[in-house]
Amino acid sequence: MEMHQIRYFLAVCDTLNFTRAAARCNVAQPSLTRAIQKLEDELGGALFLRERGRTALTELGRALRPHFAQTLDAADTARAQAASFRKMRRAPVTLGVMCTIGPQRLVPLVNRLSTRVPGLEFRLREGNGRDMVQALTDGAVDAAIIGLPDYPRRLRAETLYRERYVVAFPPGHRFEAQNAVRVADMAGENYLERTNCEYLEFYQRVAGEWDVPINVRYQSEREDWIQAMILAGMGCAFMPEYMPLHPEIPTRVVVEPEIWREISLVTVRGRRFAPAVEVLVRMARGHDWQAMRTAA
Repeated sequence: MEMHQIRYFLAVCDTLNFTRAAARCNVAQPSLTRAIQKLEDELGGALFLRERGRTALTELGRALRPHFAQTLDAADTARAQAASFRKMRRAPVTLGVMCTIGPQRLVPLVNRLSTRVPGLEFRLREGNGRDMVQALTDGAVDAAIIGLPDYPRRLRAETLYRERYVVAFPPGHRFEAQNAVRVADMAGENYLERTNCEYLEFYQRVAGEWDVPINVRYQSEREDWIQAMILAGMGCAFMPEYMPLHPEIPTRVVVEPEIWREISLVTVRGRRFAPAVEVLVRMARGHDWQAMRTAA
């Protein structure tokens, strides 16, 4: 059955007159009559009694009327919802963000998005990089901002900005007297390992290539615990430059070699965007991330 058949049926139910029903539906009466007959053939029984100019519902017609009315209402609601999405009167957007990316990086972008999309319903989902990749693949987020060394082939990663790594250390540490910290300077230091760090293997490889023994004393998947241990004088840790840090924790840029990560806008190849998500993607691509780095 088709939606126009349901609409014709309900019009006849309301008017109990095929001519008036056809006029209400803006269709010729023979076309309406054929559509009703085809519906009756499909359902296997008459929906109306048509006798001597009198039209009445059959028992089957009375039984099906509320179900057809619900179907038409649901279809109308779906069309209205789709129109609202297209016009962005209601515009849900779910953005995945890797937990080591600070809000100061993204809040200006989200604020601009809210001015472009008045009906914006913004949801932020946070987690480690691999969790965000999985959420994106599963459709739990519309797009994600992630900094990983690599991505599955079905994902498209567009670099937004590059971010240096720093060494975070306790106040009063010897590194405070230096403008930067060489990887070789980490020899003999107690190291606090961030187990959720997506570049952990990279750090280990760099340390191995530069023949620097890393003295891992403590490990935690929670950034707040790592920072609390730094403040307690328990060791040092590599951190992304713009990751939110406790204000009392000093840092120095890592050099010899410099260590960077790329922060990317990641989407699923070939997946169509809702209008508000399309706006977010365009704005992220055109956002002045360089100015944000300078301001920071």
